[in-house]
Amino acid sequence: MTDTGTAGIRAVNPKVAIRLIYVAAMFLVAMDATIVNVALLAICKELAVSPAEAGTVNIGYLVAVALTLPLAGWLGDRFGGKRVLLSAIIVFTAASVCCGLAWSLDGLILFRVIQGAAGGLIAPVGMALLFRAFPPEERARLSRSLVLPIAVAPAVGPIIGGFFVDTLSWRWCFYINVPICALAIALGLLALKGNERQPASQLDFVGLLLSAPGFAMLIYALSQGSIRGWGSPEIVVTGLLGVMFMIAMIVISLRTPAPLLQLRLMSERLYRTAGLIALCTSAGLLGMLYVFPLMYQDLFGASAFHTGLTTFPEALGLMAASQCMPWSVQKLGVRRVITIALLCAMAVFGALCLVQADTNPWLVRALLLIGGFTLGHSVGAVQLLAFAQVEPPRMGQATMLFQVQNRLGSALGVAVIGSVLAAGMTGSPAGAAAGVGLSAGPAALGYQAALLAAAAFLALAWGLALTLREADTAGVLARRSQGPAAAAEAAKRAKAPPVSS
Repeated sequence: MTDTGTAGIRAVNPKVAIRLIYVAAMFLVAMDATIVNVALLAICKELAVSPAEAGTVNIGYLVAVALTLPLAGWLGDRFGGKRVLLSAIIVFTAASVCCGLAWSLDGLILFRVIQGAAGGLIAPVGMALLFRAFPPEERARLSRSLVLPIAVAPAVGPIIGGFFVDTLSWRWCFYINVPICALAIALGLLALKGNERQPASQLDFVGLLLSAPGFAMLIYALSQGSIRGWGSPEIVVTGLLGVMFMIAMIVISLRTPAPLLQLRLMSERLYRTAGLIALCTSAGLLGMLYVFPLMYQDLFGASAFHTGLTTFPEALGLMAASQCMPWSVQKLGVRRVITIALLCAMAVFGALCLVQADTNPWLVRALLLIGGFTLGHSVGAVQLLAFAQVEPPRMGQATMLFQVQNRLGSALGVAVIGSVLAAGMTGSPAGAAAGVGLSAGPAALGYQAALLAAAAFLALAWGLALTLREADTAGVLARRSQGPAAAAEAAKRAKAPPVSS
């Protein structure tokens, strides 16, 4: 790198730097969860393995993310967010190179596990750095950054993966990470401030030994149950063990002065409600993104690449929402933005049930664009609300717990909606090859029921949003528009008990 380039990076505002680093790293982590999906067949052919064996490539990644996620908050506080974040990105980059060079399925799975373990640290540690760098009155602008990796990356993953498989090689699905990660590492080393640490107690080994395997087994059971069968011994045993580990972790954490997972944060009503809304929204959104592309290919005979292009407007809607959300919150208030957005998204999901083989593709794209635009408002406003009353020393634990809930929500959505789909499809989709509409066969009813189940998750999130109080959201807006003194007074009023008339 030239002296001019180095000087330019050093001149970057640290707030701008952490936004760029977080968006770039999280974009790759989120994209890597989906980019390999369309490359599995090519991997099978080159490495001479069956599709069932190749599926472990994605499972290993998701389980590894779940294993390290509970440890992220403590590591960031103990060793400093900058050091942990950049170390995780470096490991993620090295593992990506090794995945591209993998000579066997076992090697590929091993490197994917390492990649996922590093990715599990990036989200909560990076988000904690973000919210420590930006005071509450400036956080509404962060929605423009946060929605990009959350919404766009999973949508573009299959498109980019399909392009690489068709034109180059499946190995480029991993090599694409290297230049972006390299820029993020350089920017972090030269532009981020010193490695500030937060007060951290001794590591809660009991909590780690319970939460890491418990969370990983639960994610595995939820993500694979509809594929392998909920009654299979593998899923039953793994799921029960995961639940037992998690229950034990919750009981012990509530009795431990400094637990690995600060579950006491859930006693704060605003944080708890925002987290549950985010969980249900994530379940509905990821469930819809799972089932609708399947329906579009299975019933209507669309190609994988064409389906990816058809569903991509949902990501464009989320991007547009990230630009409009701060203005919408200022004009309508956080509570109204969330409730209106969820209602509109439910209507869109309902309309997707009516899509048929002869439906104009541009109408489908318009529906997905509107769905992304409305859900983007909800996602951004909920994130703004969740951390509005969290103090900086607890931000690492708060963001990590929030990420855990989102992961569980995503897995829960795919599990429930996949099970509804499987239960509704009592036979193979007759006429699928001929492109018949949704009125034909039990498969169509299964897809309809699955999309309605996704809408039901949004309905649950909407019901939770109705429990928000105006005092909660008024405090957030006051911080943004009236300055520190008014913010302190608004926060005090928001925490005070309501005065009876």
